[in-house]
Formats: sequence, structure tokens, C-alpha cells
Amino acid sequence: MLSGERKEGGSPRFGKLHLPVGLWINSPRKQLAKLGRRWPSAASVKSSSSDTGSRSSEPLPPPPPHVELRRVGAVKAAGGASGSRAKRISQLFRGSGTGTTGSGGAGGPGTPGAAQRWASEKKLPELAAGVAPEPPLATRATAPPGVLKIFGAGLASGANYKSVLATARSTARELVAEALERYGLAGSPGSGPGESSCVDAFALCDALGRPAAGAVGSGEWRAEHLRVLGDSERPLLVQELWRARPGWARRFELRGREEARRLEQEAFGAADGDGTGAPSWRPQKNRSRAASGGAALASPGPGSGSGTPAGSGGKERSENLSLRRSVSELSLQGRRRRQQERRQQALSMAPGAADAQIGPVDPGDFDQLTQCLIQAPSNRPYFLLLQGYQDAQDFVVYVMTREQHVFGRGGNSSARGGSPAPYVDTFLNAPDILPRHCTVRAGPEPPAMVRPSRGAPVTHNGCLLLREAELHPGDLLGLGEHFLFMYKDPRAGGSGPARPPWLPARPGATPPGPGWAFSCRLCGRGLQERGEALAAYLDGREPVLRFRPREEEALLGEIVRTAAAGAGDLPPLGPATLLALCVQHSARELELGHLPRLLGRLARLIKETVWEKIKEIGDRQPENHPEGVPEVPLTPETVSVELRPLMLWMANTTELLSFVQEKVLEMEKEADQEDPQLCNDLELCDEAMALLDEVIMCTFQQSVYYLTKTLYSTLPALLDSNPFTAGAELPGPGAELGAMPPGLKPTLGVFQAALELTSQCELHPDLVSQTFGYLFFFSNASLLNSLMERGQGRPFYQWSRAVQIRTNLDLVLDWLQGAGLGDIATEFFRKLSIAVNLLCVPRTSLLKASWSSLRTDHPTLTPAQLHHLLSHYQLGPGRGPPPAWDPPPAERDAVDTGDIFESFSSHPPLILPLGSSRLSLTGPVTDDALHRELRRLRRLLWDLEQQELPANHRHGPPMATPP
Repeated sequence: MLSGERKEGGSPRFGKLHLPVGLWINSPRKQLAKLGRRWPSAASVKSSSSDTGSRSSEPLPPPPPHVELRRVGAVKAAGGASGSRAKRISQLFRGSGTGTTGSGGAGGPGTPGAAQRWASEKKLPELAAGVAPEPPLATRATAPPGVLKIFGAGLASGANYKSVLATARSTARELVAEALERYGLAGSPGSGPGESSCVDAFALCDALGRPAAGAVGSGEWRAEHLRVLGDSERPLLVQELWRARPGWARRFELRGREEARRLEQEAFGAADGDGTGAPSWRPQKNRSRAASGGAALASPGPGSGSGTPAGSGGKERSENLSLRRSVSELSLQGRRRRQQERRQQALSMAPGAADAQIGPVDPGDFDQLTQCLIQAPSNRPYFLLLQGYQDAQDFVVYVMTREQHVFGRGGNSSARGGSPAPYVDTFLNAPDILPRHCTVRAGPEPPAMVRPSRGAPVTHNGCLLLREAELHPGDLLGLGEHFLFMYKDPRAGGSGPARPPWLPARPGATPPGPGWAFSCRLCGRGLQERGEALAAYLDGREPVLRFRPREEEALLGEIVRTAAAGAGDLPPLGPATLLALCVQHSARELELGHLPRLLGRLARLIKETVWEKIKEIGDRQPENHPEGVPEVPLTPETVSVELRPLMLWMANTTELLSFVQEKVLEMEKEADQEDPQLCNDLELCDEAMALLDEVIMCTFQQSVYYLTKTLYSTLPALLDSNPFTAGAELPGPGAELGAMPPGLKPTLGVFQAALELTSQCELHPDLVSQTFGYLFFFSNASLLNSLMERGQGRPFYQWSRAVQIRTNLDLVLDWLQGAGLGDIATEFFRKLSIAVNLLCVPRTSLLKASWSSLRTDHPTLTPAQLHHLLSHYQLGPGRGPPPAWDPPPAERDAVDTGDIFESFSSHPPLILPLGSSRLSLTGPVTDDALHRELRRLRRLLWDLEQQELPANHRHGPPMATPP
């Protein structure tokens, strides 16, 4: 419903003129209905050809340094230099193509109705800033001339524009004649009556546009706004009045007068359609402030040297503050008549007007009286000013003209390398207001959302606002120490609360820290009632952990130390849950920049704790034992005890990392994209998440290292043991570990210990799969290398031995299938299975096979590995491999240079789990052990908070309720 949203990347979309509604009473219709705050420079327009060298990029002579904006009454009273000076300004802005003179004449042929308002309200303070006497026209005429590009808009082929030489005295009609001569359509201005009629058929237009969509760099240009210059206007001076904003371009075009008038009238129709060109009586009823660009137009400050006569200085300043409009707008007779009608209407509405005799009244009094007749808008949200900073400049109603409304102080440029000033809808002049102080977003349906900028003092219903919050109709919004607004949304109808939310009937937002129940003064509860509320919080099961930034370090250290020591009976993911509560409180309640700092401190604390645990395990299980001391092999029970702390930290860090990623994404979406500290905050968050990644990597690496170290001593039994012992029956699928052959129990015992450890620590399923994938990869490579090595020195490759290995491998795969790891095991043991299957082929069938058929039947074996198995296969005493097993010449090099052993460096990479965290922070805490730890931490924070208070202000611990 509200238009004019900002584009992605921070550049404003050029919407309507951001002028206060209160300034439209005596303003003419805005022809440039969709103009933003500024227009882009004409130098950004690209031209494909020109018949003369252009100097448009050279600096043009500066505009008159001082322009005084005065009311009509003051201009008439001043007389002399001031009167002529105001007249010259009026002539500069007035389109006088028909030659009409006087301050109230109608516009020229190219101007439909009246002169146009060219400077937006945000440019008026710059025009009104100077007060020194204006130099006479003779002085300005001596300024160096400039070159103007006049685009023909299809008048001639082969050239986009013609360059003409213009001075400060050159009028639009003279430049039209000169441009027509350059285009070959007319002679010099004084050549003849026929050529004079040709000049009358054309008009010089000031056009605003930008490159056509998809035609950047091709020279195509599309005009979006057009204003016809009067014949007596001076384009060189008009060009200096304002500059176009980046992304837009401004240029002068030569168009037919009838066509230009038609385009200008269409622009009026479009402006009326979207509400920006409404009749002049409508803003009279809705005397409010919309996009308040004119707040800076105040009385002259000290040292300004105002030239106002002493007798009327104060009155004239008050009139200027109430009107804030240029003299050229007041020079129209039609506007004067409508202004007089509105004054009479205002007097008739005043109390006692019927009985009072109306005599001659100062026009300024009528204008001030009309400003007091305020009617709030009925279709847009607005802010009602309850307290301001300067009564002479503040408006009572501030209307939201866009879906996103920005409060701020504004400025000429931001502090970031002279970049353009931040986009601001409502300007506030208090010294504690930031350039971009606060942003309110109001969609078609309530509630609205309010978000303070970093470091901006903002209160919501009397409570300090640090993060984005809902804004309901009737809420109080305080900006800085001076401004206090009430938010109203007439579109909500009667859906708002019957009682204002800031009244003592309900408590305000709770400040961080467990002592909020005692510090609250708006809820109207007594001391005993607040004590009961605190006790309910300390013993409650809600997943909430409130703390202040000063207690953050002690809280995080206590959680990590408790988890590292294994104290208590916390659930496996209990440490991650408690730390996630801390992250959630920081993201919701504390200032914007606190979350990145908390994440960095948390990640460093976890890393230091895990490093200490790894060092302790390394001291107990050294890689190099002293000479003479036999190395004691690791057992499944020992490795399970040693790896439990590392596996717990891996599981907790994985879930915590997923939760942190979600919060960082939410912070990035909710943050103000123009916040200069946003990039720094995101970098800090990335560094913290990188540390958590490193913790997961190291714990995974250490876990699989000690597991594979244990497997290394048990795997050879799969090649040497005989499952067909006397009187033993082979176990079926799903058999228990105790029923397995003795040679397989050690290896399967390591797999079972790892499976139980991952289940007890509640490791993420993706990490469980990758852990066993690495264990199976190591087992496959180790067994295959042992198999290749066994066949070199002694007879090993024979059918009977292969059947034993095949049976042992099948028993291992069946047991893993019953444990739910069959698919992973089958994939990683594939190469070993194919090598054993080759050795299990009966001798007679193997002798009939050729090299090509064996390569086809055993594709996973390399040529070197296949040749090694065939060349060392035991066919019988004195029998060598048949010629059919010889590799062809094309594969001979691969056989001679290939490696028969598997590399351990080609292990699968570790991929961290994706998706949402498995931590539950929504419902009540159901685990009793976690609830006890949560209560202990809350009371710890309460004690830390009470220790900072004087002894006579401390409260005793509230009565604890049984869990």
C-alpha cells in the first residue's frame, strides 16, 4: 500500500517528491511527480556522436552564491533592491513564453498553468542558507560561457545531440534558434519571419531519465520526467540549480511544442493518479509532515548576517518558517486567489468566527491559523509528535509515505569516504539524533516493525530498544532525549488494544538479567508479588537464560567447565543446549553488536577446552614408547573411555554450529544493510564459526585415529584365522558378537564400541556415517595391502586360503548389516571383496580366462594389482601362469609402473551436516538433569547481580520450589 521501497544494495528507488504535506498549501502542482531527492548529473549521459567537441564535463560557472526566499508581503514591504531581487528570482523560475510580465502572470506555452517547483524541500535549506547581497546581473553576465548539449530527439539522423555555446544571459528561445540552425532546420534567429515561426514550433525541455533497461553502455536513453522551459528562462542558470542523483541523467531536449505540452500534461495526470498531484485544497485539510525534508530551514543562525529589516525581522522569520516556499511560487495570480479562499475558509472554521468582525489581518496570521487546523490521514500510518526539540521547526504529524520510513538527522555526506548521505524520510535536528537513527516498516497488515540503528538511543513504551520489535498502534516511540512520538495506523480500525500498552496495567519489556522482576516499576506489582515472579523464573522450566553482558564471561566459563569435567548427569547435548540459550538471549535481547563478540568468546573457550582434552589423551597414549617398554595395544573398552569426552564435544559443537548459523542468518536479514558495522560483525561471526569448524575437524580426526590404531592390531586375523573350526557352526545374519568366530571378535568389538559411543553421545547421523565410512576405508585398504604383501614371499594365493578369507569377510559384512551399517560397509569393502573373489575362482575356470575377460570381471583392480595376483597364483608345482594372463602391450607400462598397494591418503573428506539444529528451545525443559543445571546457573547469575548492589539494597534468595 505504501510505495517507494528502497532497492537492494541501499540505493533509493526514485519515488515521489519527499515534501512535507504542510508545505503543499501554496505549492503548484509538481510536474516531476516521481522525482527523488536529487537528480543525476548530466555528465552521466552517453552520446554516440556529436559534430563539435563537448565541454559539458568541464566545471560550469557556479550559481549565485546566495538566494533569499521571502514571502510576498515581505518582498513588497522591503522595496528597492530586495524587491528587484525577488523579481529576478521569480523571472528565473517562471515560464514566460508568451511574454507576460509581472509576478502573477501565467506560464508560457510550454508550461501548463504555472511555474514549477524545481528545488525539493531538502534543497531549500541550501538555497536559503546564504544572506549576502546577490550580485547584479551585469556581474553574473561576465561569467565564462558554457557548452550545452541539446538533444534533437529524432530531429536529424546521424547525431544524437548538438553543442551550443550559452552564457548566463542566453534564453531558452535563443538556444532553440541556435540549435535548429545546427540541425539544419532554421537559420539564425533574425533571418526572417518564416524561421521565427519555425522557432515558435519548438520548445526546449529539461528532461530527466536513465539508460533503458538492458541497454547499459549502448547509448539508449529513456526520458521519464519532462519540464518545458519558458522562452525567457536561462538554461545555463537552471542547470546549476540542482544535480541528478547517481543512476539518473539530466539533459536538454528539443521537442515540438505541442508534443512537449502533451507529455507534460500526461505527467500531471500520472501525478494526480498516485496522489502526488492532488488538488491544493487537500493538503490544506491534512496539514501534516510527510517526508520532512525542510526541517533545516530555520531562522538564520548566529553569524548569518541576515538582511531582514529590523522592524519586521521576527515576524518575517516566523512567516518563512511557516511557509518554506520560494518567491517564484507566490508570483502566480491563480494561487493568490485560492490562497485567499482558504484563508476565509479557515477563519470561518475558527471558534467565534460568526460573531467576530473580520478586519484587515496580516497574511502571516492567516497562514499560522491554517496550520493549526490538522486532520490526520485516514489511509496511511503516521506519527503524532508528543515532545519535540524546537517548536518552531517541528510538525505535529509525520506521515509515512513509504512502506519503510527512516528517521534521522541526515547530512551532506556520510563519514564513509564522502559517500552520499543516508536516505532519510523525516529529518530531526536534535544533537543526539544519528544520521540514520531508526527505521519503521509498516506493511499492509499490522503490526509494524521498528528497528534502531547501531548506537541509536531508542525507547519503546518507555523501555530501551536494542533489537527489532513489533510496533502497534498507540505505542510510544522515543528517539534520543528529546523526541517522543505516538504511532497511529488508521488502517487497523478498531483492532488495536483498548488500553495503551505503555500504561502501568501491563509490564513493559523486561530488561536482561534475572533481577528484572525486582527492577520493574511499570507493572504496578508489590515487592512480594515481584519476588514471587522472580522465584517462578529461577525455578521455571522455560528455556530462557537471562544475563547481562558483564556476567557473560562467568556464565560461559561455568557451562564449559562443567561439561569438560563431566560433573553432574547432564544429557549428552546438555552443554550445547545451555550455550544455545546464551546465544538466543544475546540475539533477542542485547545490543546488535553483542552477538558476534559472544560467539567469538564462546568458540575460543570451546577450542581451548578441547585442546586440553586432546593433550591429556596424547600423554596417556603416546605414539613413541620409550625403549625397553613394550607397547600395550588399545582395547575397545579403553578406547571407548578415552574418546568419550572428544565425541561429546564433537556432538555438542556440531549442533551448536548449526544453531549459530541460523542466528547469524537471521541477524543478517534483520540488520540495517547500510550499517557500517554490519560487515565487521559478519566477519567476526565467520571467524567464530571457523573456530567451531576446526573443533569438529580435530575431534573427528582424533577419534578415528585412535579407533584405527586399535583396528590395526586386530585386522590381520581376518586373513589368517580359519572360521571352519572343528565342531563349530557358522553364525547366521544378526548374530551376537559372542557367537562370532574367535578371529573376528576383536575387530567386531572395535566396531561395536564405536557404534555404542556414537549412540551414547547422540552424534549427528551424518557424522556417524562418515566415522564408520572412514573406519571401513581404513580396514579395506589395510587388508588389501596385507593381501598383496602376503603373496610375494610364500605361497598364499590358493583356492583354500581364499575361501577362508571370503567366509570371514562375509561374516563381518553380515554382522555390520544387522547393526545398520551394511550399505556403508559394502561400498568401502568392494575392492577387497573383488580381489578375494578372484582368488576364489576354481583353478580350471581361471585357466580358461584371458586377460581381457579378467579385466572386465574385476574392474576395480588396477592392472598392476591384477597382474600381481595372477602372477603369484599357485597353479601347482612347477606350473607358471599361462600366456593368456599376460597383459597386452598397451597396458604393459601400467603394469610395470603401477603401485599394487592402496593409499591411505585418498580417504573421503569430512562434510559437516547441513540443515537445522536438533536442539529444542521452544517447549518446556523436560529433562530433570538439564532443569537442575538451568536452575543452578540462574541462581548463580542472581548471586552475581546481587553482589554488585550495596548491602542494604540486596534481596535474600527467593524461596525455592521443589523441582
